[in-house]
Amino acid sequence: MSAFQVPSPDDRVRILDESGQVIESATVPDLDDDSLVGMYRDMRVMRRFDERAVNLQRQGRLRTFPPLAGQEGAQIGSAYATDEGDWSFSSYREHGYNYVRGVDLPSILRYWSGDERGAAVKGTNVFPLAIPIATQIPHATGTAWAAKLQGDDVAVVCHFGDGATSEGDFHEGLNFAGVFDVPAVFICHNNQWAISVPRERQTATDTLAQKAHAYGFEGIQVDGMDPLAMYRATRDAIEKAKAEDPGEPRPTLIEAVQYRYGAHTTADDPSTYRDEAEVEEWRRLDPLTRFEAFLRDRDLLNDDRLEEIEAAIEKKIDGAVGRFGDDPEPEPADMFEFVFETPTEELRKQGAYLEALRDRYGDEELRS
Repeated sequence: MSAFQVPSPDDRVRILDESGQVIESATVPDLDDDSLVGMYRDMRVMRRFDERAVNLQRQGRLRTFPPLAGQEGAQIGSAYATDEGDWSFSSYREHGYNYVRGVDLPSILRYWSGDERGAAVKGTNVFPLAIPIATQIPHATGTAWAAKLQGDDVAVVCHFGDGATSEGDFHEGLNFAGVFDVPAVFICHNNQWAISVPRERQTATDTLAQKAHAYGFEGIQVDGMDPLAMYRATRDAIEKAKAEDPGEPRPTLIEAVQYRYGAHTTADDPSTYRDEAEVEEWRRLDPLTRFEAFLRDRDLLNDDRLEEIEAAIEKKIDGAVGRFGDDPEPEPADMFEFVFETPTEELRKQGAYLEALRDRYGDEELRS
């Protein structure tokens, strides 16, 4: 596909068919056996983590949680394609991508419990996640522009949902990325629903990927429930972004077509706006089922090894929940800790007001 050819759904990048077989025209990425099994293991980690996190929220131990089930293939596949030194920005659902990039599971749980220590992601090239829709896109573009100006050999990967394409930040960020030819990879997780708004109400275009062409760079549509296709598309985009003389615009917009099995967040009831038959139809493309079939065909996975993987995952998740549960209660004043490196005058006033309330009512009353 040329850089300015508008993609149609028929152009969607795929490597695995619905049953997990390699399609005739596709080439499997050059990944070693350990990496392939590792991708599957991490996808299963996140599916199980997703289930436990929802349960923790129902128990009142998390304030809310945005489930990711169904989107593991896009997140893990793209994470494996990202180089260690690359930077990444995400929205609130990319737990799997961030986990592979070095964010530990207890930190994710801390964040969603309302503990500001969960936002202090140190020792990784992962920026704190963005709750406001699409605000991370201009940040990613600016970081990529800075990397280009400094001559750093890095790419910046930015994740967002299909609903973000209706926000001004999306258009501003991609426009600047095209104008300044920055080394950025934009990954739109099109999970078919922006909360309760269906994809067809988001835009009149045939694809979300084709929006990139208005800004002068390539947009491609990928089967987001095929982890190998996501790896291939992301890897190609990162290599193009970092090329010394790419010969074509550096940025890429990847539309990862997938489905959110669960609710938008635990505060949402998807049964009010979509039919369960639709969910079951998309489950035929489940990324775990397809990738497991692929690995079994290659003799990289069997029942015994799967049992070992599942036991290790259960131990990992139990350990993460245990460490999260052992955390001391956060201090209310922690909410000011990670806003600015040097607190502003307004933050200092708010902190003083909080301290006055603490003196008046005490810690327990204030926490409640």
